[in-house]
Amino acid sequence: MKTWLISLTVAAALVGGQVQATDVKPGAVQVGDAKAGEAKTAACLACHGPMGNSVVPMWPKLAGQGTEYLHKQLMDFKANNRVNEQMTPMVLPLNDQDMADLAAYFSSQVQSPGAPGSDPVGLGERLYRGGNAASGVPACSGCHGPQGMGMGLAKFPRVSGQHAQYIDSTLKLFRDGKRLNDPSSMMRGVAARMTDQEIAAVSQYLQGVNP
Repeated sequence: MKTWLISLTVAAALVGGQVQATDVKPGAVQVGDAKAGEAKTAACLACHGPMGNSVVPMWPKLAGQGTEYLHKQLMDFKANNRVNEQMTPMVLPLNDQDMADLAAYFSSQVQSPGAPGSDPVGLGERLYRGGNAASGVPACSGCHGPQGMGMGLAKFPRVSGQHAQYIDSTLKLFRDGKRLNDPSSMMRGVAARMTDQEIAAVSQYLQGVNP
């Protein structure tokens, strides 16, 4: 309840003038302006931290994330293709240009190092690099890259240095069919084959990867 009230308060601040909306032609591809985006981040920093480096493990780091991925997620939140009770009111006042500017700003920031993860038997690294042939889990590195930096043009996100708690919860949302905005159900298909132990191991491994 507390986080919901905070979200509504911040959303009201956005409507009140934190984000200066401009008329944007629907469907137009917007080029983000990082400097303009910085001026629009006031509501984001409460959860995602200074320059997009969240210090709260349940909320993701945005710094250094791919521009295309960030822009897509904001658009998906606004279109209710990705549902989250904290983020939904945040994006309501944003237009296409606002979202492009915010994506440009956060992607241009340097991600803070992730804390060393707890992957004592190396299960997370093995899954990330080689998958699990027995259960049909593909190698995560095939889409997210050998260092977890993602693939920008394909909108595959950076996962290295991300909070383990956030990765864990996100994989379970995909597995449980509660997050539905992955192209061609790609992540849902992968997560459906993963056990809790595997999800925890991969999450811990990625938190400690700092390219």
